[in-house]
Amino acid sequence: MAVTVDTHCPYCALQCAMTLREDDAGAVQVDARDFPTNRGGLCQKGWTSARLLDVADRLRQPLMRDAAGELVPVGWDVAMSFVASRIRALQGIHGPDTVAVFGGGGLTNEKAYLLGKLARVAIGTSRIDYNGRFCMSSAAAAGNRTFGVDRGLPFPVGDIGGADAVLLAGSNVAETMPPFVQHLAGARRRGALIVIDPRRSATAALTADGGGVHLQPLPGTDIPLLLAMLHCALADGVTDADYLARRVTGVAEACAAAGAWWPERAERVTGVPAEQIRQATRLLADAAPARGGRGAYVLTGRGAEQHVNGTDTVQAAINLALALGLPGRAGSGYGCLTGQGNGQGGREHGQKADQLPGYRSITDPAARAHVAGVWGVAPESLPSAGVPAMTLLRSIGEPGGPRALLVHGANLLVSAPDADDVRRRLGALDLLVVCDFVPSETALLADVVLPVTQWAEEEGTMTNLEGRVLRRRRLRPPPDGVRDELSVLNDLARRLGSAAAFPTDAAAAFDELRAASAGGPADYTGIRYADLDAGVAAHWPYAAGTAGTPRLFTERFAHADGKARMHVVEESPPADDVRADAPLYLITGRVLQHYQSGAQTRRVAELVSASRSPYVQIHPLTADRLGIADGDDVDVVSARAVVTAPARLSHDVRPDSVFMPFHFAGAGSVNRATNPAVDPVSGMPELKVCAVAVRPAVAR
Repeated sequence: MAVTVDTHCPYCALQCAMTLREDDAGAVQVDARDFPTNRGGLCQKGWTSARLLDVADRLRQPLMRDAAGELVPVGWDVAMSFVASRIRALQGIHGPDTVAVFGGGGLTNEKAYLLGKLARVAIGTSRIDYNGRFCMSSAAAAGNRTFGVDRGLPFPVGDIGGADAVLLAGSNVAETMPPFVQHLAGARRRGALIVIDPRRSATAALTADGGGVHLQPLPGTDIPLLLAMLHCALADGVTDADYLARRVTGVAEACAAAGAWWPERAERVTGVPAEQIRQATRLLADAAPARGGRGAYVLTGRGAEQHVNGTDTVQAAINLALALGLPGRAGSGYGCLTGQGNGQGGREHGQKADQLPGYRSITDPAARAHVAGVWGVAPESLPSAGVPAMTLLRSIGEPGGPRALLVHGANLLVSAPDADDVRRRLGALDLLVVCDFVPSETALLADVVLPVTQWAEEEGTMTNLEGRVLRRRRLRPPPDGVRDELSVLNDLARRLGSAAAFPTDAAAAFDELRAASAGGPADYTGIRYADLDAGVAAHWPYAAGTAGTPRLFTERFAHADGKARMHVVEESPPADDVRADAPLYLITGRVLQHYQSGAQTRRVAELVSASRSPYVQIHPLTADRLGIADGDDVDVVSARAVVTAPARLSHDVRPDSVFMPFHFAGAGSVNRATNPAVDPVSGMPELKVCAVAVRPAVAR
């Protein structure tokens, strides 16, 4: 019988609305739905998303590594008994933290919530983190310390379309979330779209023909560029003095630090012409309400955040927005463009190392008492804070480090920096368990692979980039032999002897999540499945008896005194800067057809035909100097690995840089070369810049 459901895309945090229609023969059609985020649009990934339901190598039964080292099919009882017994045995010898858990920003809220509960209650480990540490953690750290709360966009995405100017720092939305581009139409019409990117990306190209200005800095120099923009705003007298006096602390110190970065000095460091810096600042300032404009937005993405100074880079962007009086003003603001589908909800409910459900701190005694009460355990039984993802991964194989790792919704061998080292460390584990619906590169390294449902086979909720909770609805049952992850978590908890509840029904899990989140910064108490199904726009915090909070900070910020905090920002270089034997910067990013590690999109024929393999984008002048022609295989050599892919000559990249997409595995997997050094505040690794040499490929 034909089935139709309204749901949302399985990919990015824009969470475009779609309708899935399955006919009597099992063929699935995707139709776009009108919705505030996508307004009836989808990208190529969304239009082809139904292909994921029938990929040829879909996992359909558990796999275990046999005595010969091969992954072979086994029954669920065998697989789960083995996992539970190995966990108990390892913990009996090495203690509870010998087992680690690694989650994902694509898991539903219900899965993320119960995964955190499994780690802390059934396993008893503090060692849990997730791949959102690679995604939004620097923006989250800056948002928390500035505003007192972290929500990617503290306003509905539709608000952006009414602004006179938009600054995008390190975000290539034209390829990562194409339907978002329509929200930039107003700024483009007024010639006030400002894009900061060392590469002329598809988004930077939108500034051409009078649509705005592209600031193309040397990689790793976003901080001096943003400080110079704040300097210009101060020098021109266009800051909002009344707003700063009423609503912000730390102004004098932060502005004094920016005073050292006049545009000509910034030009020498960043390569961006001083007049362009002034022009961009004027465009943004003239759009601010204090200057009579209709509004302006400052938005950051991974290009600004994935650095060892990523938190400070975001802070510099926020300081600029505060100086112009944007956050908390109708039609204006600062926001972070979340990447993963549930990157926002994924970190709110317990799979981040230092957080409990409701975006509570695990070190807060009141938070521990509340959540422990919901879980029916003693507060003192909950582990302490864990460690960030890179610290966790790099402790494997070290004394006292994890000897078992459970991976849910992540493909570390493609997405983590210094991926060859990650492979070695995962290989040193006594137990690696991966839950996935396809045999990703990480799954193929595992001791046990558990086949789980994917987006259109499950119920649940996701929280999009604007903090809006959405319903994911099931179109069809999963293939025989595949289990929902909630069932897997319940089964493992029971086998480990936990008496705590682990609901296998998504609605029941959400109700428990609501109770656990009550009173927290991300309060979901007033959100119910029935309301979501009826189309209620549910932006958190949504306490019981309220109508939610589509726009944060309109009256006060979330600190006790109601004020935002500016913080002093200083320039600092990349951790792996250019040198004689590595004279070029390697920058990474996405392409239109692929998503994250490519584990899903590299299995969709239409997407693969349009973007089949990795490449090295290199400026023609640089290529000529190195004796490289378009299409030649080249080696990109970092301190960690040699990555090989064909050259693609382009004026879109600076002569001092090369660019590679990060979606691919094998010899051209760029994250084998990237730097695992992390931001000291957020724990985010510096995926976006490192020093490399480039040469014609050496036969190996």
